[in-house]
Amino acid sequence: MAAYSYVKLGVYYKDEGATYSFFKKTFPQSHFASSLIGWWVIFGYISTLALYAYTFSSYAISGFSFADNEWVRKAVAGAIIAIFTLINVWSVKGMGKIEDLMVYTKLIILVVISFVLVNNSQASLPTLVESSGPVSILSILIVASITFVAYEGFQLVINAVNEMDDPESNIPKAVYVAIGLAISIYVIIALGAILAIPFDEIVKNKEYALASGANHVLGHWGGNLVIAGALLATSSAISGTVFGASRQVAVIAEDGYFPAFLAKRSNRIPVPAILAMSGFAFSLIMAGNLQVILEFGSVTFLLVSLLMAYANHKIRRLTNSSPFITIPSLFFLFAGTALIIYFEVSTQIEQLFFIAAIYALLTFGAWLFSKIQASRQR
Repeated sequence: MAAYSYVKLGVYYKDEGATYSFFKKTFPQSHFASSLIGWWVIFGYISTLALYAYTFSSYAISGFSFADNEWVRKAVAGAIIAIFTLINVWSVKGMGKIEDLMVYTKLIILVVISFVLVNNSQASLPTLVESSGPVSILSILIVASITFVAYEGFQLVINAVNEMDDPESNIPKAVYVAIGLAISIYVIIALGAILAIPFDEIVKNKEYALASGANHVLGHWGGNLVIAGALLATSSAISGTVFGASRQVAVIAEDGYFPAFLAKRSNRIPVPAILAMSGFAFSLIMAGNLQVILEFGSVTFLLVSLLMAYANHKIRRLTNSSPFITIPSLFFLFAGTALIIYFEVSTQIEQLFFIAAIYALLTFGAWLFSKIQASRQR
C-alpha cells in the first residue's frame, strides 16, 4: 500500500527528489511542510544507513573473541560506511557494477541457506504454533510496525529516475518486483530459522542469530555462508542508500532547505551530500543502539509513507489512483505509527523520549531553513 502511492507519484512527477519533491509539488504553498518532510526523510535514510552498518559489523566480527565489544562493533560499522562512501564518490558506474554483483550473490546465498535450513528442520510449524502458546494479533502487528524499515529501500528506485530508461515502465516494475522478492526471501528465511533453530538461541544471539543457528545445525560452513550472505546484503543496502538518498539531499539543498554546499556535484555525483550523510550516520551509531535506530527508522518511514499516501490521494485523478487503495493506505500506515508509539509508551518510555528529541531537533532545523527560504523569496 505504501509502494502504490510512491509508484503513482514517481511516474507522474519523474523527479529524482522523490519523497521530498512529490510533497513539495503537491503542496507548493507551504515552505515549512516541504522543508519538514525533506528533513524527516533524509534523516530516516541516515538512520537506515546506520542500521545496515551496525548489522554488518555484528556479522563481520561475530566469530571473534571481541564480538560483544560495543566500541569495536561501532568502529567496524564506521569503516564499512567509509568504504562505500568512497565507492559512491568514485564512480556511479563502478558503484552500479559492484551493487549488481553483491545483490545477485546475496540472493543466491540467502535462498540456498534458507532451503537448507528448512530441510534440516527440527520441528514442524503446527508443533511450534501449538507449543508457543497464545500469540495475540496485536503483538504481531506491533512487530510488523517496528520492522517496517526492512522494506524502506523501494523508494530509492525513484531517486535514479534521471539515470533510468523508460521510467513509466521501469519504476513500477522495479518497485513491485523488489517488494515481492523481499517478501519471499523474508518468509523463506523466517521459516528456515524458526524450524531449524531453537527459539532461545534466536533470542540470545539477536541480530546474528541466523549465522549462529546455521553454524549449530549445518556446521562451520553453514555459519560462514550465512555471514557471507548477511555481509553482502547489508553492504548492498548501504551502497544503495548512499546512492539514492544523497541525490535527494542535493535536490533539497538546491531548493534552500539544506545548506547550499550540499547541492554541489562533481560529474553529476553529489559528493558533499554523500559525505554529510555518511558522517551523520556514523554519529548516530556512536550515540544510539540497534533497537533505537531501528524504531526511529520505522517511525520515520511510516510517517513519510503516510504523507505520500495523503499526497497521492489528494491528486488521485492526476495520478490515476484508486481511492479504494489510497484510503486504506492512510488508515494502515497511521495505525502502524500508533502501534510503535503504544509499544514505546508501554515498555520503553526512555527510548520514546530519545526518538522524540531527535524529531524535535529535525523539526527545528526544518523550521529554521523554511523561514530563511521564505525570506529570500519575498
